[in-house]
Amino acid sequence: MKILISVDIEGVAGVFQPEQTRAGNPEYERARLLMTHEANAAIAGAFDGGASAVLVNDSHGGYRNLLPDLLDERAQAVLGKPRYLGMMAGVDEGVAGVCLIGYHSRAQGRGVLAHTINSFAFARVYFNEFELGEAGLYGALAGEFGVPVLLASGDDVFIAETTPLLPQTVFVQTKRATGQTSGISLSPSQSCSAIRAGVATALAQLASVRHFVLQAPIAVRVQTQTPALADLFCQWPSLQRLAGDEIAFEAPTVQAAVRMLNCLSAMSALLR
Repeated sequence: MKILISVDIEGVAGVFQPEQTRAGNPEYERARLLMTHEANAAIAGAFDGGASAVLVNDSHGGYRNLLPDLLDERAQAVLGKPRYLGMMAGVDEGVAGVCLIGYHSRAQGRGVLAHTINSFAFARVYFNEFELGEAGLYGALAGEFGVPVLLASGDDVFIAETTPLLPQTVFVQTKRATGQTSGISLSPSQSCSAIRAGVATALAQLASVRHFVLQAPIAVRVQTQTPALADLFCQWPSLQRLAGDEIAFEAPTVQAAVRMLNCLSAMSALLR
């Protein structure tokens, strides 16, 4: 049984400030170590639960945050970008289930460091009228490959908004949000223990967990952070302008929709 673990950083215990998520400062170096520890906890839980192989997808920013020399040697790491499947790269490698570690609530939410893909570019993202954050987007992408989300960890706001989409998923709360950059956190050791136990429990329930499916084609609607970004994105001929800060397009699959969003995210750098 092969398991994929997708690891972001904003939902990791002890991470609350933007500086902790951006390379180039000591706060980030400490946070990426905490991220690596939670990845290792998930790896250990997967093997405790009967996994025969584990892939770990570095899913934050430039996808090169995890410290490879400190990762559990039983796992293989998916690092670097660009990659077509983004935060779900490896889901096409014959995996039985996926675990989302260190995830966060969607843009405009009240969770710690809440955003969707790119905090500069996107205010809201809808697939078939479902407002989705990264867990929903990539959970649907996993579902397109027939792979269920077995476990997800992050703050209480993330869990509250994601549970209706993934009702059979095991959730591990690492912290409680009191604002976008404040909250009450488990200690790193407590968080790792809870993640390890949660992953093992989730794998035991794998046979009964259904994958998240969205009916194709996917109608995508995006509220941008500014009208200038909508101006930029609509240089792409297949995009439709709905309002000053709103665009839309249709995609044949979830994968195509996610890839388009990631292209728009990259385009947004022109206006930074």
